[in-house]
Order: sequence, then structure tokens, then C-alpha cells
Amino acid sequence: MIIDNHPFSVDQGHLMIGGLNTIDLAKKYGTPLYVYDVSLIRKNCRAFVNTFERLDIKAQVAYASKAFSSIAMLQVVKQENLSLDVVSEGELYTALQADFPVERIHLHGNNKSMNEVNMAIEHDIGCIVIDNFHDIALVDTLLKKHDKQMDVLMRVTPGIESKTHQYIMTGNEDSKFGFNLRNGQADKAFQLLHNHPFIRLKGLHCHIGSQIFETDRFLMAADHLFAEIAKWHELYGYIPEVLNLGGGFGIRYTEEDNPIQLSRYVEALAEAVKQHAAKLSIPLPEIWIEPGRSIAGNAGITLYTVGAMKQIPGVRQYLSVDGGLTDNLRPALYQAKYDGVIANKADFPPTQTVSIAGKCCESGDMLIWDLPVPDVDDGDILAVFSTGAYGYSMANHYNRFPNPAVIFAEDGIDKLVVARETYQDVVKHDLSYE
Repeated sequence: MIIDNHPFSVDQGHLMIGGLNTIDLAKKYGTPLYVYDVSLIRKNCRAFVNTFERLDIKAQVAYASKAFSSIAMLQVVKQENLSLDVVSEGELYTALQADFPVERIHLHGNNKSMNEVNMAIEHDIGCIVIDNFHDIALVDTLLKKHDKQMDVLMRVTPGIESKTHQYIMTGNEDSKFGFNLRNGQADKAFQLLHNHPFIRLKGLHCHIGSQIFETDRFLMAADHLFAEIAKWHELYGYIPEVLNLGGGFGIRYTEEDNPIQLSRYVEALAEAVKQHAAKLSIPLPEIWIEPGRSIAGNAGITLYTVGAMKQIPGVRQYLSVDGGLTDNLRPALYQAKYDGVIANKADFPPTQTVSIAGKCCESGDMLIWDLPVPDVDDGDILAVFSTGAYGYSMANHYNRFPNPAVIFAEDGIDKLVVARETYQDVVKHDLSYE
């Protein structure tokens, strides 16, 4: 049996992932517990890479490590020959610890520090994405200091409002990211970067948002970018070597979501870039994309142990678990929706509808509203689907809960890749006042 709309199977009533019984994993490692199907991570990576190869287009698929960054995760991404998008010293340090090829690392960020840029330059990473005029001045100063040159992309905001939550919308005109195409900022930045003695402007970057289920907004972004490129080509003879169209490709969280095949995003973007390049009679630029959620998201689940239950007659039944907004902040942060199943009764017919409450001291700590489940007992295991992106990344110590462990499951073998924090870990940076 296959769980409806989720890439996991059921064996004798128990949810399986990566060839392993989730109930056995919960007993072995405890809960809350993040579990990843590594074969599905690989499949998602290959959906992008193989499509570019089939289309015979030079490209880089850069995993957006903000979705989930750990040494083991980056090692898998490296094995699949992806590039890497980092946005901080911590993410860059993790990449270096994973021995990720530095020439395939790209540094993002809307407020890069001197330390971050220094670290990128010292390690000769492949590219810095310039986000604002502060970036230009900082990168210029530090490259002069190091007497080095470096490839950069210039991030622009194309003025497109994607159909997603406002908190994960990044390509609209009113955004903290990038140079605005409409008010002359992009023109001014281009003039500063073009023919710069230390900064090599390789091309343009844009990112319109996240959890997007259609290709039309991406194609509109390409139209806006090429309108600007056409102007710069006519005025300055500029020919971009790279066009980075970002990520944000949607995945399924609940039955309300209807994602398209990952290959279709690549096909649509490649065709649009081809047409624009032909129209300008310029060489086809290398196409870069930055999937994160669409690689890690549906490959991960979170396992919880069921505890207290509260029935409010005529209103709602609450089912509490041993995690919550400390291991999955997204529902409290922007009302993200999830699906789940009682993992030890995964093929039992539902008999009731419950709402899954976390154990943090917040009324807003609700993981799922109105989930159909069978009869539930104290100690049952709840599996929440599609938590592979931004679960562990956003984990926090509210109420001083330790962060959960992370398990990789592949071909029937389980491997601990992030150890569960202890209470000693939680207080290890506390200093006494006595």
C-alpha cells in the first residue's frame, strides 16, 4: 500500500521510509525525530540535472542549503554533482566541513558582513551574488585588499508578485532583496560592476518567491531580465555568461497543493532563455537554478509520540505530541499546512478528526488542524509529511527544548547524521552570575 499523495509505503500497518519501519526508528532514536529518504533526495536532484543534460544545456543546479544544511546532507548533494547556495558564515563553514567543492559554492545574503565576504574570498568560492550597493562597496574593498578577482551575479527584483505567502515572496517590487529594475537601481549597479577591475560580472540573478506551482511567473521574470539585458547589450555590448532564475519550485504539503513535475520547470525556463537569446543574437547563457525545498522537502518526515488528548464537546479534539514549533516553526510563522498519519496505524480507516497540538507554551503551537485519524492511543507515533525543508533549519530552543536527531534512511539502512541535543547542550553557553 502507498500512502495517498506521499512517496512512502505501508507494511503491516506501519509507515515505511527508505526501506525501514518508522516505528522501529522511533523506538531506536526517540522522538521527535527527523527522518529523510535519501533515495528521494537523490531522485529530486537528478530530476533537475538530468533534464538539463537531456536538453544539452550548460547549467548549474545549486542546492539552496537554507532548506536543510548538515554535513551529511551536503555530502549527498555533492555526490549528485550539484552546486551550493549559502547565505551565511555558518552555512559556508558547514559546506567546507563537508569538503564541498569551493568552485561550486555561491554566497547570497541581503546584509553580508565583512567576515562573510572575507571568508568567501579567502576560500576562493565560485560566486558572490551582489544584492545591494553595500555589497558592491564591501566586495570591492576586500578584493582590493586580497588582490583578487571574483565572479559575481547581480541580483535584481523583476517586480513580479508570485502566488504565494507574502513572507516567502521575494521578486515583488517592495522586497528587501536585490536591485529594483523599475526605479533605476539596477542600471546604476550595472554601471558600477560592468568592466570593474576586480569584480567580474558574470550575469544576473532573480528569485521570485517560494512554493510556486506554475511556470508563468518564472517566464515573466525571464522576460523582464532580458528586456534589461537587451538595453545593456545595445548600450554597452554586454553579453551575460550566466542567468540565474532562482528556485521556489513547489511541493505537496496537503491535498490543496498540486505541484508539477520538476522537469517541467527546467523545460519551460530553458525554452524561454533560448528564445530570448536567439532574438538578441547572443550566445545562450549558462542557466543556473537554486532548488532547496523541492529537493529536501518531500524527502523528510517528522515522527512524534502522542501524549495528552483533550475533547471539547461540539468544538474540537486536541491531540498533543512531544514536539511542536520548536522543531517545525512554519505553521506558527506563516500558517503553513501539513498532512500526517498515525504511523503505527497507517492503513487503519479514520474514525475521527483531531487537531495536532505541540507542547510549547503558546496557543499558536498547532502543527495540523483537522486531521482524520483512526482511534488513537497514548504512545502512538504520528508522522508528519514533507518536513524535510525548514524543519531542522528553523528549529529553536523555545521552552529550552533540545533539537531532535536527524536520521538518513537508504536501502534499508539507517544512519544517525545529526545527534539529538542533550540538556547539557542547551545550557552549555550559559554563564553563572554567582
